Amino acid sequence: MQFGVFSVSDITTDPTTGRAPGEAERIRAVVTIAEKAEEVGLDVFALGEHHNPPFFSSSPTTTLGYIAARTQRLQLSTATTLITTNDPVKIAEDYAMLQHLAGGRVDLMLGRGNTGPVYPWFGQDIRDGIALAVENYALLHRLWREDVVDWQGRFRTPLQGFTSTPRPLDGVPPFVWHGSIRSPEIAEQAAYYGDGFFHNHIFWPKEHTRRMVGLYRRRFEHYGHGSADQAVVGLGGQVFMRRNSQDAVREFRPYFDDAPVYGRGPSLEEFMRETPLTVGSPQQVIDRTLGFRDYVGDYQRQLFLIDHAGLPLKTVLEQLDILGEEVVPVLRKEFAALKPAHVPDAPTHAGRVAAAGGARDATVHTTADTVTGRAGQEVQAR
Repeated sequence: MQFGVFSVSDITTDPTTGRAPGEAERIRAVVTIAEKAEEVGLDVFALGEHHNPPFFSSSPTTTLGYIAARTQRLQLSTATTLITTNDPVKIAEDYAMLQHLAGGRVDLMLGRGNTGPVYPWFGQDIRDGIALAVENYALLHRLWREDVVDWQGRFRTPLQGFTSTPRPLDGVPPFVWHGSIRSPEIAEQAAYYGDGFFHNHIFWPKEHTRRMVGLYRRRFEHYGHGSADQAVVGLGGQVFMRRNSQDAVREFRPYFDDAPVYGRGPSLEEFMRETPLTVGSPQQVIDRTLGFRDYVGDYQRQLFLIDHAGLPLKTVLEQLDILGEEVVPVLRKEFAALKPAHVPDAPTHAGRVAAAGGARDATVHTTADTVTGRAGQEVQAR
């Protein structure tokens, strides 16, 4: 099982000091957080995509490419990539390039996003959100698996004889997680393709998470990818830890109360009771996280949100130390002991290459007209 952290890239005023970091400071901080995640033995760092304040991560591939050059082992992912407003051709190109640069240490989580105005900014209509997610991923899936693609759909210009470059590393595309909080259509999409399903697992009670993951598992089996308990599931969640729970609650409360996604709603105590938000001791985080298995089954990836709501970098790095030293080693051992042998491990590039029969050079070699992009022989025939 993989353990890691994710960032939504918010720039939020620290409510205890009144100080707000600048964009440059937060961008440097997120790199430091990723490096620290590898140092303490975590498996995954994931970064969201937003195109509006108070967020900075409009180009996660740029940041992840830089982090890839500064790490050796860390799996890099997104949380999420906007499949609705990004051109699937550009997604295919950008993430294949990142896959090459990172030596295969890349996957991506696709989602519709949670900011309504982003749709018209990129020429789309939020009312088409689900349809965009379905059509754009159908094209992305083909672009990574077919050397030459002809395509005609509803939301973008047609493609004729198009080859996305670079081709996926070793002939194997990056693994895709379909991320959703509340949309059963996205769980269905993940199941149809046999991809992973990632439930954000922050805002909703466990009964909702159980229903969403259960739907995905049933449909995964329906489409013939394996038994329901072999479906590939990831969960999010937010934690804040101190040696004793009273200190954790006291320190985190002002951040919770002013947080962009939590503030001015239910109390911290209500949120901890009704959702997976865990604020307390390391043992409480261990016990709560192990309990997730009771309602989603065996799963492959657990990501924690730890840098949200204006928490200073020093505090975030302390949280990573606690995760790496006290929490994740216990979770690894306990989850491994519980997992049946037929349940798959988290997907990795090496494992997927082996399953495909080995690596191959997927490069497409062709001469091309530098003006039209058509293959040389096609131009000569006209």
